[in-house]
Amino acid sequence: MSRSNRKVVPECAQALNQMKYEIAAELGLMTGGIAAGEGDTEFAGELGGTGSASGGHVNWSQLATRDVGFVGGNMTRMLVQRAEQVLKGMQ
Repeated sequence: MSRSNRKVVPECAQALNQMKYEIAAELGLMTGGIAAGEGDTEFAGELGGTGSASGGHVNWSQLATRDVGFVGGNMTRMLVQRAEQVLKGMQ
């Protein structure tokens, strides 16, 4: 089985990025404001250089794999909870 990072619903990319940065902030991984030219190299273009409305950002390349895994795990947990809520509403 091969893995793919292809988005099933590409329109959700912005919402997923926002969720990622919100979770990083909750986990205390955000740093202060962004100076000109700084930022997340992977998402800076998509997000205009900022990761949140508060002006902080996450330097993903400087985080431990464990911390990044916490962000991904919490994203998955939140998405599963939301899906369960939607499915309960359909019953």
